[in-house]
This record gives sequence, C-alpha cells and structure tokens, in this order.
Amino acid sequence: MISATFILALALLGAASPAQAADPVVVGSKRFTESYVLGEIARQVLTDAGVPAVHRQGLGNTAVMEQALASGAIQVYPEYTGTIVREILKQPGAEAAAPSVAQINRWLAPRGLKAAVPLGFNNSYALAMREDDAQRLGIATLSDLAKSDASLRFGLSHEFLARADGWNALKAAYGLPFAPGSGLDHGLAYQALQRGQVDVVDAYTTDAQIQRLGLRVLRDDRGFFPRYDALLLMRAELDERPLVAALAGRIDEQAMRAMNAEVEIDGRTFDAVARDFVQRIGGRASAAGAAAAAPAARSAGFIDRLLAPDLGRLLREHLILVLASVAIAMAVGIPMGVLAYRQPRWSAALMALVGMLQTIPSLALLTFLIVLVGGIGFLPALLALSIYALLPIVRNTHTGLATLPPGMRLAGSALGLRSAQVLRSIELPLAAPTIFAGIKTAAVLNVGVATVATFIGAGGLGERIVAGLAVNDTGLMLAGAVPAAVLALLTQWLFDALEWLLLRTRRPAR
Repeated sequence: MISATFILALALLGAASPAQAADPVVVGSKRFTESYVLGEIARQVLTDAGVPAVHRQGLGNTAVMEQALASGAIQVYPEYTGTIVREILKQPGAEAAAPSVAQINRWLAPRGLKAAVPLGFNNSYALAMREDDAQRLGIATLSDLAKSDASLRFGLSHEFLARADGWNALKAAYGLPFAPGSGLDHGLAYQALQRGQVDVVDAYTTDAQIQRLGLRVLRDDRGFFPRYDALLLMRAELDERPLVAALAGRIDEQAMRAMNAEVEIDGRTFDAVARDFVQRIGGRASAAGAAAAAPAARSAGFIDRLLAPDLGRLLREHLILVLASVAIAMAVGIPMGVLAYRQPRWSAALMALVGMLQTIPSLALLTFLIVLVGGIGFLPALLALSIYALLPIVRNTHTGLATLPPGMRLAGSALGLRSAQVLRSIELPLAAPTIFAGIKTAAVLNVGVATVATFIGAGGLGERIVAGLAVNDTGLMLAGAVPAAVLALLTQWLFDALEWLLLRTRRPAR
C-alpha cells in the first residue's frame, strides 16, 4: 500500500510539472484589483514584444511577493516606492521620506533586485469615511479624526494593520484614540462601509469605490504617508526595455482609477481591461480589438461563468494538489499510526505533534514553507496540504489497529508469523476500513483547504474565489466555490465506491 502511494505521488508530481520549450517571464500580482490589472498589462506588453510571459495572479501580501521575487519564482510585479522603502528595505525616518528611484536601486542592488518602469501615478494610503458622517462630525483631516470623540468603527485591511507604515505608526503619529478591531479584506471593506457596518476604512487613492460611493478621503495634514509611486519591482537580470518603452509614465491617477472602475463597477475582466489599455497605448485600437475586449459583465449567466474556459485547467490543478497531498500523507501517516500503535509510550507525543500541525493557520504555514523551500507555487502548497491530511490518517490508523481484539496478534504469533507478517497479513487488513475512513476524510477536507493554494501561485479553484474577493464579485466567488463543493462530493462518492470494492474483495466466498 505504501509503495503504491509513492508511485502515485510521483506520477501526479510529473503531471503537475509539464515540460516547456522555454521558461517564460513570470509576472506576479497582489490580491487587489489594481495589482491584478497592472500585472496583466505587464504580461501583455511582454508578450506583444515577443517575450513569453505568464501572470501569477493574487499571490499574497508584500512579504510573500518579496520571497517569490528573491527565490526567482516570479521575475517582476507591480509595487510602490513607499512600500519598497518601508516594508521591504525597512529604511527608517527622514532618509526614507522621498528617495529617488536611483537611491532605491542602490539599496536594492545587494538583493539582486531593481525598481524600474515608473508608471506615472502615485497611489498613496489614506483613510476614508462616508461623506455625510464626515460633514456631520466635522472631520476633513486625520488631525480632525484624532480630536473626534465619536464612537467610530474601523474596517482596516490585514496588511494595513501589520505594515510598518500602517495603522500602529499612523496611530502614534496622530495620537488616534481608536481601536482598529479585526482585520477586514480590502475588497469587502467598501461594502461594509456602504452598509453602515464600519465607519472608517483604509483606502488607496486610486480606488474606484471612492468616487462611486461618494466617500471623503481624509487629508494627511502631517504628511505621514510617503509617496507610493507605482513602478515595477523586478529581478536585476530581467531586461526591462520592452516594459519601459511601452509603459514608462503612461498611466496617470485618472487612468488607473478608470481601469479599476471598469473591473469593480462595470464587471470587466482583468484581461479585457488590460488588453484595451495596451491596444490604446500601442495605437492598435480598432473595432475588432474593442470587440475582443468587450466586458464580461457580472450580469452574464452563472452557468457561463461557471463553465468558463479556465475550468478544466483549474480542476486539473486542484485535483493534482489534493490527490498528491493525500498520497504523501498516506505514505507518512500510516507508518506513523503503526508506530504509535506498536510503541504506546510514543503514542501521546505523536498524536500531539500531528494535532499541533493541524492547528497552524494555513496562510502562516504557507508563508513558512515558502521560506523553507525557497519559492512559491506547487511545492509549498503540496507540503502544506500533506501536513493538513496527516491527522485523520494517523489517528484512524492508530485507532483501527488499537481496537482489534488482542487475540489476533497472539494467534498470528502462534502460527509462527513474525511481527511484520502479523501486521501486514492480519492487523492492517482488519483495520483497513477504519484506515480508509481516515484517508477519505483527509481527501474531502483537502478539497476545501486546497483553495488557499492560489495565494502562493499554485492555481486551483481558489483562483476564482480570490479574484472575486478582490473585486467583491459574489458570482465569480461562487464560480470557484461551487465546483469545489461538487468536487468534495465526488471525492466522497469515489472513496465510498473504493471502500465498497475493497471490502467486497476481502469478504470470504460462500
């Protein structure tokens, strides 16, 4: 059984890594609309220039992107000068207030990175409120907010809460007397603000929702936030000339806000918005091009979105992750369960270990594994899913063996069988239904957990969920969640059928 799982894991790993004639440039993006759009623009510009390129969408926060770039898992992604200086380079104080790109590159050089292709707009952080609340409370600046005694509810993004240039530093700079509450995804914060569930959110100054919802952006009257000039952060060896020629200084704040609005409000896809922009700046716009870039409206039928052309690829990636991780967990977990059974003094420690691993938050585990393996994508996601699949397999293996009648082992010994033969020929076959139930549980659970793999570029149905979350598109999220739920049911039925066949072949003939 164990050798078969190794063979299955190797086969699935091979299927997950098809050979390619040439390694493309991998463009990354973070999990918000603007980064998706800019990443797709960069990919299309490179492709038009004859440079093969792929776009790994919505990979994660700044820390994940930095690790991906340093390891070579991606070669370029959209970033902002303030984020590079404060979050990546950790440059303190006045020295980091407004450095030139040349100065940033001197700091980046020892890391093998460079900042290039200034895009032409500044997208700073800000705090925003509903206009009627701001007028009623007389709040126009961050200093006014600090003096307010109103009971305001904050809906701040997780990254803003954790950043060096985020909430804690802003609170100290202005003496803000508020507690921020729990973190809220940036894509959902505006919806919560519109519904009156929160009163203040962190915003990007190019967010389309600011104008749509008529929000007041509070003025940073003490100049706390540095400039966040958009550019491309890349590995030093990447040739930026095609990107410079097409994009340097070509996107102003109005154009970026309009592209964000096309995605978030008009319901166009990232690909379509990027294609339209690239055609415009390249002078290739035409009736045919406009038709090709027609919006994929959110009013389109759910079935059309569910059965979009990427469904086959996403299902394949998802299934490979689930099956390969369960195969690896079987190869590790069944021996661990046997060891816990045969060595009772180690049982409690082994069970505590696998139980502890199960409690590690998925994103924290993924980030740790990215550092450990030195890259993003399939491998760290596979390792994380294998770890999460261990607990039910180890526990059920131990339980299945421990609940067998004690006389079984004694009978085998009386027949002259060695301990390993008793285990292989008597105990494991009798415990097989319980062990199989643990494997089935692990597989079904991993169908759901595998959706987080998209945060580090491993693909799968989570791509649709994360993209939908970024633009607050429930339909797109459901187009990823529904296939995942169906896949979980199919996995359950498949293992039920396999269990029936297994038990049927082991029934004595009448």
